[in-house]
Amino acid sequence: MTDTLPPCPECRSTFTYASGALLACPECGHEWAPGGDAADTAEIRDSVGNLLADGDTVTVIKDLKLKGSSGVIKVGTKVRGIRLAPGEDHDIDCKIAGIGQIGLKSQFVKKVSD
Repeated sequence: MTDTLPPCPECRSTFTYASGALLACPECGHEWAPGGDAADTAEIRDSVGNLLADGDTVTVIKDLKLKGSSGVIKVGTKVRGIRLAPGEDHDIDCKIAGIGQIGLKSQFVKKVSD
């Protein structure tokens, strides 16, 4: 076999195989059409490279000043139930207690495993 199959877009496993017209991953069970995975979904990763998804919990990794006010989001602030917003100037829409609805950039957060 001269051509290699691309890694799984969900878990990045290299053990992918062809299953009819689709490609499949034996580790996570994800199936996708070859060639269409990069254009269909935009991957949003945190500051250390973890893949983020809607509903994840993240923590802020540095103090962030709020535009238009003297408020600050402190290091270690835990944000639950994020919503991804690809295509915006920020990657994450969320609600922070005491601050309200806000948009964050994924480079300033780290995924927390619950």
